[in-house]
Amino acid sequence: MSNISAIDGSQKSMPPSFIPLSVPEVRGCEWKYIKECLDTNWVSSVGAFVDRFERDLASFVGARHAVACTSGTAALHVSLLVAGVRPDDEVLVSDLTFIAPANAVRYCGAWPIFIDAEPDYWQMDVRKVEEFLIHGCRVDGKELRNRKTGRRVSAILPVHALGHPVDMDPLMELARRFGLVVLEDATESIGAKYKGVPTGHLGHIACFSFNGNKIMTTGGGGMMVTDNEAWAKKVRYLTTQAKDDPVEYVHDEIGFNYRLTNIQAAMGCAQLEQLPKFIEKKRAIARRYAAAFDGVAGIECMRQAPWAESIWWMYTIIVDEQLFGMSSRALLKRLEECRIQSRPLWQPLHKNRPYLGAAGEFPVAEALCRNALSLPCSVGLTEADQDRVIRCVLGKS
Repeated sequence: MSNISAIDGSQKSMPPSFIPLSVPEVRGCEWKYIKECLDTNWVSSVGAFVDRFERDLASFVGARHAVACTSGTAALHVSLLVAGVRPDDEVLVSDLTFIAPANAVRYCGAWPIFIDAEPDYWQMDVRKVEEFLIHGCRVDGKELRNRKTGRRVSAILPVHALGHPVDMDPLMELARRFGLVVLEDATESIGAKYKGVPTGHLGHIACFSFNGNKIMTTGGGGMMVTDNEAWAKKVRYLTTQAKDDPVEYVHDEIGFNYRLTNIQAAMGCAQLEQLPKFIEKKRAIARRYAAAFDGVAGIECMRQAPWAESIWWMYTIIVDEQLFGMSSRALLKRLEECRIQSRPLWQPLHKNRPYLGAAGEFPVAEALCRNALSLPCSVGLTEADQDRVIRCVLGKS
């Protein structure tokens, strides 16, 4: 439907409004809490809201401890360090995800071993993990080593991609069997559950992200959560430049400037208060897309495992070019012409230049990258705008 302007006495068709992919929803106490920071001058990396945000987030997840960081990537970096990942170690990482976890492994001087996605829910394929650990590794004393490289394998870093959990029970059993630490990258899945347990409280340590496109945001920022008090204390120490004296500038280790500001934490507290409603809206958006595309030849919708409660963070469809009549990238262009933003999934990590030559085959991740397209799913997306997206996908607008 066109908008009409008659300011100059004639009728002119106005372009439709732009529908973004995923943008923040700011409608709670954000202004109030941030103003309190400004009024009291508590604006930097200490303050009441930092402490409150950590407590509230830990409680939401069910963890005993939380430490607020400048980003999800920073949280991943220090979490790997405190979990005992050493230079020249290897860490198993989901191949189909944003590049941050692989980079965090490299920050530690360690090496990512990429694991393909499984085809049903697009998460780390636990069967491939088992295959690698059993056939690709050997036990050397008390350490697990890659048969080909000789490096120690020390951790598994599953990513709960697109708001859906990884199948964690068999993964944790493998970790116990082989003596590995499991660090959940829960950056896209806050509020999701696996067999009733929140993501972030399934492994030994976990990290969240509050980037602008996440279901809740602090503009940037992240959080480490764990039940391990010693690890939490170490993360807090490392993220505050490893200061060893409360007054004197004494540093016994190399630390990082990785602490979240009070202003950002204030926004986080306000966003967390609204998170249950945000999740309800994401699930409603997912239901409407699924109903609209049900039975459409060439479109496969995201699915939810019977043991999962997804938050449907980034609603994504698979486009079969032969059956649908156009590729995912052609559909992206059609949506763009309708002033609707969409995007492909990430290039699989093994295809990025810093990680070229990674061992293994990754047919599922490569197919998902080639055929998947994420559609607008902001918490503030109206039904009218969602209907416009649906019509455009179906070629009816």
